[in-house]
This record gives sequence, C-alpha cells and structure tokens, in this order.
Amino acid sequence: MAMRVTQQLIYGNVISQNNAALSRLMETNNQASTQKRINAPSDDPNGAVTVLNTRADIDQLGQYKRNITTANGWLNQADSTLTSVSTLITTIKGYAEQGATGTITDENRGEIASAVRQYFQQLISQANTTYSGNSLFAGQKTDTEAFTEGLGMTSNDTAFDTALAAWPNPGYTVEGDTDSTVLVQFTDTTASPPAFEYTADGGQTWTAGTYSATPAAGTQTLQMGGVNLTMSDGALAAAKASANHEDSSGTWLWIRPAAYYQGNTKEDIAVTSANNAVVASAEGTFSGNVMVRVDDTTSGPTYSYSYSTDGGTSWMTGNKSGLPGPPTSLSVPGGVLTLSGTPADGDQFFIQPSTTDISLAISPTDSVVVNGVGKDIFGGIYEKTVANPTPPPANVKLNQAATFNGSDAANLFETVGKLVGYLETNNQAGCQEALDNLTASQQQILTTAASVGAKENRVTSAGTMVDTLAENSTTTLSKVEDADLTTLITKLSEQELAYQAVLKSSSMVMNLSLVSYI
Repeated sequence: MAMRVTQQLIYGNVISQNNAALSRLMETNNQASTQKRINAPSDDPNGAVTVLNTRADIDQLGQYKRNITTANGWLNQADSTLTSVSTLITTIKGYAEQGATGTITDENRGEIASAVRQYFQQLISQANTTYSGNSLFAGQKTDTEAFTEGLGMTSNDTAFDTALAAWPNPGYTVEGDTDSTVLVQFTDTTASPPAFEYTADGGQTWTAGTYSATPAAGTQTLQMGGVNLTMSDGALAAAKASANHEDSSGTWLWIRPAAYYQGNTKEDIAVTSANNAVVASAEGTFSGNVMVRVDDTTSGPTYSYSYSTDGGTSWMTGNKSGLPGPPTSLSVPGGVLTLSGTPADGDQFFIQPSTTDISLAISPTDSVVVNGVGKDIFGGIYEKTVANPTPPPANVKLNQAATFNGSDAANLFETVGKLVGYLETNNQAGCQEALDNLTASQQQILTTAASVGAKENRVTSAGTMVDTLAENSTTTLSKVEDADLTTLITKLSEQELAYQAVLKSSSMVMNLSLVSYI
C-alpha cells in the first residue's frame, strides 16, 4: 500500500521528535537541579511509595526528638528541685536536733523556729517549681500552683483524733491567719462546749477563748483572735482538761503552718450510678474505667455482681460482695466500690479514675511520665472525697494529711509544719518526734529523685536510639530518592548533544521543499 509523505507529515514528525528530546532534556535538568531521582510519582511509582513512607517515619522521629527535648527539660528541672529540697531537709534536721536538745533555752527555740518557718515557705516555693510556665508537681493542673500555704491543726490526744474523724461531722477547718503557732488548752470539760484558753506567744500570755454564737449544726467554732477553728461537738466532747499550762496532760491543740495541695490526684475517682437513689464511692488505684452490675440481691447473705473493664463487651460474673449493708463493699480490679444505699437487681455503676500523668512518647515503643503528684512526694494536706459509712448516704470532701504506707511520718510539709509549732511552743518531745519523721520524709524525696534520675537515663537512651533510627531512615531515603551524580551528568551531556543534533537535522529537513526546485 502506497503512502504519501506530505510536507505537513514531515513537519509534524520533526516537531514531535524535537518535543520528545526537549522533554527528556528538561527532566534530566530538573533531576540535576534537585539532585533527586524521584521528583514525581510517575518517575518511579514503587520508589515514590517508599519515599513517602520514609519521610513519614522521619517526621515522626523528629517529633520524638522534640518530645525528648521537652522531657529532658521537665525531668532535669524536677531532679534539680528534689536535690535542693533534700539539701534543705538536711539543714532543717540540724535545727530539729538543736530543738530536741534539753540544754537550749526557750529563746533559742524561738530563734530556731523563725528560721524553720522561713525554710517551710522555701519548701513550698520549691514544690511550686515550674518549667516553661507549667507546674511540675500539680498533676495535670499545670496552670495551678501545686501548694498554697495555710494553717493546720495537730493534737496530742489519739482519742480526740478518733472522735475528730468520726461521722456525721468528720474533720476540721481552720480560717484566718497568724504569724506564730496558736496553742490551745482545754481548761474545763464539764461545760458544753468545754472552756479553753489559747496563747500565740509560746505560752507567755494566755487568753480565754470564745465560741461562735451561730455555729453550724453539730459543730462548734473556736475563736482565737484572728484564727477560727471549726470541729464537731463529738470531738469537743472527747477533749480532756488540764489544770496547768503544762502539755504533759490533757488535750492540747497546735494550730501551725500547713501546705495545702491544689493539684489533682490519682484518688479523684468519679462514680456515677444508673440509679440515683444509691450513692456510691470508690477507692483504689484504677488503671481504667470499670463498669459494675448488681446481679442478685436476694440469694444468700451477700450480693452477686459482675464487672467489666472493656466498656461492657465482656463481664466477669459470679462475684460476691461483702455482707449487705449499707454500706456494702464490692471488690473490683484496682480497688473497692462502696454502696451507701441498698441496690436493686440490675443496677449499674461506672467507675472513672482520674488521670494525673503527663506522658510523652520518646520512641516508637516507649513513653515517659514527666510530671509528678505533689501530695505523693511532699505530702501536705489535700482534699479527699469520703463516703458516709452509715445512712443517710452522703459524700463529703475532707481535708486530710497525705499518708505514705498508712502513716504520715514521711509527710514532709506536715512534719516541718509540726516542727515549727513545737519549736514556737517550746515542746522538746515534739521536736524529737519531728526529727525522726524528717528522716522518713527525706527518704521519700530521695526515692522520688531516684525515680526521676532513672527516667532521665531512659530519655537519654531513647534519644540515642531515635538518632540512630533517624540516620538510618535518612540513608534509606537518600538511596531511593537521590540521583547518582556521575550517571546524571553523563546522561545530561548525552541528551544535550542529542537535542542539538535533533535541532540541526530538523532545520535541514525543514528547509527541503519542492519550491526550492521551481
């Protein structure tokens, strides 16, 4: 079959070849300018997928590096703070040893008390340390100071303390301010409420105390100048009188400095009920939400119940409660649910624990908690929700001293606050007790510092690993994406020569025309 070659066909082929040669040259020039073999997915579809995945890995590793920098800042600041606190405790222990010595005078103890009171305020300042404006020891309440200074109360009477904690009006509150410890002595317990005297100058002068004329039901408010102390009638009924101003007998109260924790705690556990008639509370350390269902309240002396830790997908059945109350205790993973009322079959309760940790991912497989819960480190007094153990059911929030292993001996702020009170009232035995507790408090601080140091080592190790991973990913990306410069330069020279040849030959072909032979 004959084919007619026209001038238009020749010109079209020439232009097509020119464009093809130019496109190849431009692509090679682009690779030369970027030094990348893959500039678009079409250059190498499989390689482009590898490039995108590797870049995502590098971006993630970059975030880990930023997290590591942040974690190092938080932990280094916490480490420095705890070291300073431990040094300060050592200094305070020296003063406590002097106060516990029988050879020093009342005036000496007063001078020591002034110094320890200043150190107490310095401890609060240390516990309120921030990093980049965030509180280190306030749990997740990073915009809140961990502790605030206030007043606390100490007694020398365990029977009085037991009555003070009893329902229906447990605990106490202190309002007002004082620059020195207020010491309270009950002088006559035959009256109701009992008569008392107080001193704010270490026992040099005594003043008869008064009570508020309009106390809340079941309570009394002791008025001592600028300080008011409110407690239950039951606690006052348990107080013992003493005939003289020697605190070796009778019930005595020391109103002295205290630190109140303002952050959140792991004990902040919310319990909601499908049946609002039944008030419930929970105590323990829960790793997640727990659902509890009462299955049978009629068979046997105990309730049958089930619980779920996966949002109700699966249930652990066949559990038995404590003896029916109220209150009734139901053991669940992490703690105990207490029902202050009588439940019905099918009633459900939802336990939601508080989260206090600020956790930063420092590697693909590891994360580290960078903050702390101040009351679990320094102690102090914190607000806790407590359920009424007897009907009518009710929950109240009480200020309680933080405990460690069931004792407040390692509670640093309470120990130093009591020491100030004992020094300012010339109580040698109290100073000795505070000295013993300071050792436990310092050990608690050192244990926390060791934990922070271990976290710092983890962060350092993670940083080394992340750097290695980032280097490997960068090398992988370079092998897949980067162009071979030697090959690229050779290819560029060849394509430039080819393009010049196409242009020259095209110009010669384009000049051929029948018109030239007419």
